[in-house]
Amino acid sequence: MNIRRQTHYIYSGDIVAGSLLIPESKTIANLLKKSLTSDQWYQAIVVDNILQKRSPVAAKRQARLIKNRLILMPESLLDLVGHSSFEVVKQSLLAAAIKHSRLLGDFLDQVVRDHWRIFQKKLTNKDWDEYLNLCSQRDPHIENWSESTKKKLRQVIFRILSEASYIDGTKSRSLLPVSITSEVKDFLIKYNENYVLNCMDVTG
Repeated sequence: MNIRRQTHYIYSGDIVAGSLLIPESKTIANLLKKSLTSDQWYQAIVVDNILQKRSPVAAKRQARLIKNRLILMPESLLDLVGHSSFEVVKQSLLAAAIKHSRLLGDFLDQVVRDHWRIFQKKLTNKDWDEYLNLCSQRDPHIENWSESTKKKLRQVIFRILSEASYIDGTKSRSLLPVSITSEVKDFLIKYNENYVLNCMDVTG
């Protein structure tokens, strides 16, 4: 897909590499707490294949995505991801994914929030297409993304919303009421992650 992050770009397609990846993220969170050397990281991800992927390429790609998400957040998030209830874990990972991907964050903030506001309770492919068109007006480099990349991004973002219980599935895509756990909300407030909290609190 050959999408590269550039500092002057508003939106990145990096999220195409995976959804919330909950079991894998718990594993990576525990690895990050150990402050491994690059050789030790390679041993764990590639040689030992602790993520249990079919190929070293897939293992490295997903490990890199998860690591890039988690390291953007204060280190105490690793404890929430590694040793909390399932609800806290998935919301912590959603928070990290939003911090990493404004494409995901703005979709929640602008599209999902607006659906709740006007009582439109399902997301559609048309919603995604219209949203991406708006994004491309803010960030013209999106026009360079292939149609297959745009489709894959839509699939990944809808899967994330399903995994985080914002919709009831990737087929029906009916919106579900959202209640942010006190652990995650307190964390985001403590570290002034106002954009992330706002994106998550779409029914607030």
